[in-house]
Amino acid sequence: QAQLVESGGGLVQAGDSLRLSCAASGPTFSSYALGWFRQAPGKDREFVAGISGSGGVTRYADDVKGRFTISRDNAKRTVYLQMNSLKPEDTAVYYCAEDETLWAVVAGASKYWGQGTRVTVSS
Repeated sequence: QAQLVESGGGLVQAGDSLRLSCAASGPTFSSYALGWFRQAPGKDREFVAGISGSGGVTRYADDVKGRFTISRDNAKRTVYLQMNSLKPEDTAVYYCAEDETLWAVVAGASKYWGQGTRVTVSS
């Protein structure tokens, strides 16, 4: 069973950058898709970005395209979310997710989820 541990959250100002990391355990990391979701106060959890097992296919939510980049290092068993040009509306708890297929990750149907890391963007 996979375990996911997020890190890298914090308090930043609008326009700043932040990189989130998610370290994963389990034997299937290199073949599983990974993704990031976020949940803002009072809102539902929403998809942010996803990446296939090989890293060759990525998907992004429309409101983060061009600002956020998802990547993975299979040797380090870690997935990253580079967030640039942060906006106050990016404030949320960010969650890492893992599943066999990118489709399942994007759909929010992942088997495995982390506990989240909080990102706060001040104006």
